[in-house]
Amino acid sequence: MTLSPPPVEWIGSSQLDQDYVLLHGMVMAPSFWRTYAPDVVQKARSAAYALPGHHPWRLARPGQAITPEAVAAAYAEAIRRDFGGRPVTLIGHSTGGFVSLLIARHYPELVKSIVLVGAFACGRFEGQERLPAKLLRIPRVGPFLFRQFFLRWISTSEQFRWGSIECVFDKGCPWQNDIAEAAMEEVRLQLLQARPEDIAACIHFMSATTLVGELSAVRVPVLNIVGAEDAIVPPAHQLRVSKQLPQAQTVLLRNCGHLPMVEHQTLMSKIVGRFVDSIGSVETRNFAGQTTRREAKAADLFRLMGLSLPRTEQSPMPRVQSAQDRTINQGLGEGPHEYHPHRHSNSVADRRPAKLGA
Repeated sequence: MTLSPPPVEWIGSSQLDQDYVLLHGMVMAPSFWRTYAPDVVQKARSAAYALPGHHPWRLARPGQAITPEAVAAAYAEAIRRDFGGRPVTLIGHSTGGFVSLLIARHYPELVKSIVLVGAFACGRFEGQERLPAKLLRIPRVGPFLFRQFFLRWISTSEQFRWGSIECVFDKGCPWQNDIAEAAMEEVRLQLLQARPEDIAACIHFMSATTLVGELSAVRVPVLNIVGAEDAIVPPAHQLRVSKQLPQAQTVLLRNCGHLPMVEHQTLMSKIVGRFVDSIGSVETRNFAGQTTRREAKAADLFRLMGLSLPRTEQSPMPRVQSAQDRTINQGLGEGPHEYHPHRHSNSVADRRPAKLGA
C-alpha cells in the first residue's frame, strides 16, 4: 500500500541554511508548533507535517490500514518535495518522535539530526497498551466506542483543554494562560475536521509498531528531551531509548511533564539551539575533532540544566521510577485524557467557568 505525502504547513520561511521538519503528537495538530516551536526553528526554513489521518492529511479511505513502511515513504516524499531532498533536522513530540526515528531508520540520507521530546520507540511503552487501542480491540463495538470517546473529548473547548491536563506537571501557569488556550483551541478546530476512523487507523499503526530492536541503526545525532514527571510516556522508557541510540545526548528536565515546549519554553529553545549549533560546528571537523566538540557541547547542555555530568549523556534521577512501578494514566494520546477533578488541586470548583485560563 502507499500513502500520499502529507500537506505542508510552513512554520518558518527564512532562507537560512537550516531545514527543519516538525511532527506533533497523537491527536494534536501542526498548528501547535506555531506557538511552541523553538526559536531557532521559527527563524529557519521549517515545515510542520501532520500525523497520518490528522487534518489536513486525510487517508484515501476512511480507516484505511497503514504500515510503517508506507508512513516512512510518505514523509520521505514530502521532505524531497519541500526541501529538494536536502537532509533536515526532525523535531518530534511523542508519537512525532516515534515517527522521526522511523523516518531516520528507513531514509537516513534525508535526516541530518533528530530532536526527541517526550518520545518513545514502541507503540506499547514497556508492554503497556493505551485506552484507545484497548477500545479499538473490543469486538464489533470497539470502533463505535472509540468514535464516541473521541467526539466527546473534542466537543467543547473546555472539555478538550481540561481533558489534556495530565500532559503537564504544573497544572497552573503556563498551561492556564491565553496563549495556551488559543493554541489548544486551534488544535481542537483542526481535529474536528479529521475523521475518527482515520485517527483510529493511526493509533492501530502506532500500537502495532516497535523500533526498539532497530535503534542502534539510527546513526544520526539525537537530542532527547525528557520530562522527569512525564505521566504519558514513562521517563524510564525515554532514557532507555537514549541508551540504545549510538549518538544521543539526553537532557532530563525536572518539574516537567509531557510538554516541555509549554512548561519550559525558553529553556527548551536554548537547549535545542545549542544542540543545532553543535551539529553545525562538527560538520567541518575530522572524527576526533567531532568527538571533542560534541562532548563539549553536551557538557554545555547539562551545565545549562544545572547538572554536573563530565562525560555522561544521561542524568540518573532518583525520581524516575521504573516503568513497572510508575502509575500511568491511560488516555487517548498526547493530548486527550478524561479529566478527573479529584486528581488535581485546580478542580472544576476552583475554576471560574467564564474563562479557562482564569
